[in-house]
Amino acid sequence: MSDTDQPPQSETLRTPIVAVLGHVDHGKTSLLDKVRGSAVSEGEAGAITQHIGATAVPLETVSSMAGSLVDPDDFDLPGLLFIDTPGHHSFSTLRSRGGALADIAILVVDVNDGFQPQTVEALDILKRTGTPFVVAANKVDTTPGWNPQDGSPIKPSYDGQSDRARQMLDTNLYEIIGQLSDEGLSADLYWRVQNFQKNIGVIPVSALTGEGIPDLLAVLMGLSQRYMKAEMAVDIAGPGAGTVLEVKEERGFGATLDVVLYDGTVREGDTIVVGGTNGPIITEIRALLQPQPLAEIRTEKRFERVDEVKAAAGVKIAAPDLDAAMAGAPVRVVRSRDTDEVIRDVQAELAEIEVNTEEEGVVVKADTLGSLEAMANALKEAEIPILRAEVGDVAPRDVAVAGTAREDEHKVILAFNVDILPNAEDELDHSEVKLFDDDVIYQLIEEYEEFVDERKRAQQETVLDKIVRPARFRILQDHVFRQNDPAVVGVEIMSGTLKNNMRVVKFDGDKPTRVGQLSGIQEQGEDVKQIRAGNRVSVAIDGPTVGRQIEEGDELWVELPEKHAKILEQELSGEIPADELEALQGYLDKHRRRDPFWGK
Repeated sequence: MSDTDQPPQSETLRTPIVAVLGHVDHGKTSLLDKVRGSAVSEGEAGAITQHIGATAVPLETVSSMAGSLVDPDDFDLPGLLFIDTPGHHSFSTLRSRGGALADIAILVVDVNDGFQPQTVEALDILKRTGTPFVVAANKVDTTPGWNPQDGSPIKPSYDGQSDRARQMLDTNLYEIIGQLSDEGLSADLYWRVQNFQKNIGVIPVSALTGEGIPDLLAVLMGLSQRYMKAEMAVDIAGPGAGTVLEVKEERGFGATLDVVLYDGTVREGDTIVVGGTNGPIITEIRALLQPQPLAEIRTEKRFERVDEVKAAAGVKIAAPDLDAAMAGAPVRVVRSRDTDEVIRDVQAELAEIEVNTEEEGVVVKADTLGSLEAMANALKEAEIPILRAEVGDVAPRDVAVAGTAREDEHKVILAFNVDILPNAEDELDHSEVKLFDDDVIYQLIEEYEEFVDERKRAQQETVLDKIVRPARFRILQDHVFRQNDPAVVGVEIMSGTLKNNMRVVKFDGDKPTRVGQLSGIQEQGEDVKQIRAGNRVSVAIDGPTVGRQIEEGDELWVELPEKHAKILEQELSGEIPADELEALQGYLDKHRRRDPFWGK
């Protein structure tokens, strides 16, 4: 759609919905707060409207904040609606018609830290949903020698800095541009970008000083106006469509829905269909609630009732039977449509988010459908199978299901951003099931992977304790203390770990001959159970006679059962010291010259 295209008369342009994503501590909330704070300070309290879960900044306020960068006469769109809960887990919650609910996103990157694990995670979600975005390179004010220009567009502020400060900032900015390139994305500083559909605009900003905020707003408005007018054209009088942000208990209303409405109108008394844990819920709206204006937010009455709400907006819906509603689920107003048709629409949208499960795997619980989907994708990439995946708090039945896993490493619940019900905690205390909970997806998966690795290490150590370890040792010249019953000789351990009670062999060419069994090891007159390579000790060997079966200078080996040799080579080679590996390899080489498949 070109700049001059207009929507049909029956349609109205709605506000674009903006989400803010990025790594923890990179300044997502600060950036949102700066936009809101600046908007309030730019005019009377009514200049900015607080919605449920969203903040609407009208075009006039955007223009006053952005100054000469935004001329309201150039725009048809009514402003910007910022989702208030920053972070990609809430972003992926906000779904509509198979994509992300947000029309455009801001990826916040700390200019000093560059890309971090959550940055890449957020970027994966943006790419997967095809959501257009800009990069806010935040914290430019922390550049050494930076001279802040509060609230200024970034270019004049950047041009007014010392050469040294500019160079340091450039180094960091081009590091971020390089990291975007590594992720397969072409990017540049936004004032150099000719085509925003092919290149990502990087906007240097400071959430602290407000520098670059005018540019950020101008680019968001420009991109929305130029490329998204078709998506913004909605039948404002039609039946409302939205997504559940949260299910919350409110005194006097019971379970309520915090909803972002992206199409049509919702009215008190409307019949709605909402996605629930046990299927679609059909109910009637008792009340629509909006927060009090900012100037009156301190009053006891937090909400005021409204008769109707038009897209795009956030609203709280009070209605019966909402306890089983799911965050991230679709909400549809029925009005003049066939109820069964609306139910089918809701079911179809829920089906898009179904997680593929397997017969063996972990149990996953998440706070929203979007989070569940993001978790499932992350687990698939990490090759961790899923037995069951559901939205909601951890309940006793989750513990019971996890407990049925055959593998101990699958007797696990991965809980993302949810509570653990008290009776589930009791069940966990009396079961083998292990719970991991976190509000950062990659950390949750890392914790689980560390647990699996630790278990494997422990299992390997147990196996190592039970397995015969390789060792090569040599009888020293002039160190025969007793010829037989048992033979007692001085030896040097050439490689490996020599343990007491092991059988001993001597190779005649490639043929091993058992000569006896160790019955004692002494180091400087003290009995020891084992001795490592590089040491000299005296050993007692039951069976041979020095001068017949063994001689001074002979090279002897611990006898390895073939099965043990195979386990050591194929499963535990990374767990044993290098010299022990050398002893193993020497032992295998001798056997395999005679039988190439020995120990395989």
